[in-house]
Amino acid sequence: MLILDHSPVHSDPEIMGGTPVFRNTRVPAQTLVDYQSDDYTLEQFLEFFPSVNQDDAAEFLKVIE
Repeated sequence: MLILDHSPVHSDPEIMGGTPVFRNTRVPAQTLVDYQSDDYTLEQFLEFFPSVNQDDAAEFLKVIE
């Protein structure tokens, strides 16, 4: 996975052992991928994880498509 300085996803060894998470959260980016593969919408994901910024989640989805 490509992680850039301006990416909505951040990896830090001090946060969840370096698992890529959404900026300013402890929500793994892989969780959104998993929810999408289980046919949840972005809006449903954001309801379950309100700490994730909608713009960050949408940007992440664009990058992985």
